Amino acid sequence: MDKRQRDEFKKRIKSSIIGLMTFIDALPASQTTKIISGQLLRSGTSMGANYFEAIAASSKKDFINF
Repeated sequence: MDKRQRDEFKKRIKSSIIGLMTFIDALPASQTTKIISGQLLRSGTSMGANYFEAIAASSKKDFINF
């Protein structure tokens, strides 16, 4: 993946997370949506963390093991 593709992918991740946060903010306030939206936010924002972990992998074996 070249620099242009990496930059585009980072922009797409950021845009997805912002869209997810906007969606969660628009949900009606209730006990159920509070629990579900919390889980949705945690799982959705992990995209960025997973991407940077994959980039930091020192080898293919390291990437596969973790």
